[in-house]
Amino acid sequence: MKARLYLDEDVVPELAVLLRAAGYDAVSVHEAGTLHWDDPRQLARAAVEGRAILTHNYKDFRRLYDEWQTAGREHAGIIVSFHQYSRKELGRVRRAVFALLAAFTAEELRNTLQILDSWSR
Repeated sequence: MKARLYLDEDVVPELAVLLRAAGYDAVSVHEAGTLHWDDPRQLARAAVEGRAILTHNYKDFRRLYDEWQTAGREHAGIIVSFHQYSRKELGRVRRAVFALLAAFTAEELRNTLQILDSWSR
């Protein structure tokens, strides 16, 4: 089963459109009406919806990952990038996300922290 994605506000929102065009279930916080929610609330929303969250905010989401692991809380995965992709780099981030999603099923992403940068070419 393909992973479903929830794109954090620091991710170019057009990426969700490109992912949907390729057959993925993806939504951006910009579309979901959850812009400016804090990180814990964004992760909780993604978890409730069964979506892996994609973010460029490694520091805060690494901490949240550790907190959720310690508490035994379930989530659909956290995908982080150290690089803040701009609209000019939309093709590059799209390729990286497609490569990562081709390598993992939704179940394999579950409760993991993945680094998107290792999939960028």
